[in-house]
Amino acid sequence: MVPPPEITRVNTPRVACDGAHDGIPAALGHPRVWLQIDDQGYVDCGYCDRRFVLIGGAADGANQVGQPDHPAGASS
Repeated sequence: MVPPPEITRVNTPRVACDGAHDGIPAALGHPRVWLQIDDQGYVDCGYCDRRFVLIGGAADGANQVGQPDHPAGASS
């Protein structure tokens, strides 16, 4: 498995992603999508593959390299 390109730890289970990061402004990213972190403790953006890990959740502190992609819960 290929590790996700970026991991972002968050405080809430519902997050928005627009592709803006590492010097890339939102205008050059992707459409904003809302993602819901479930009991697995993380969710991946279907556009940019950024992984959002819930602080204190099941995946917090785990080795993310071995975790499968988890785009479920994405909604617009």
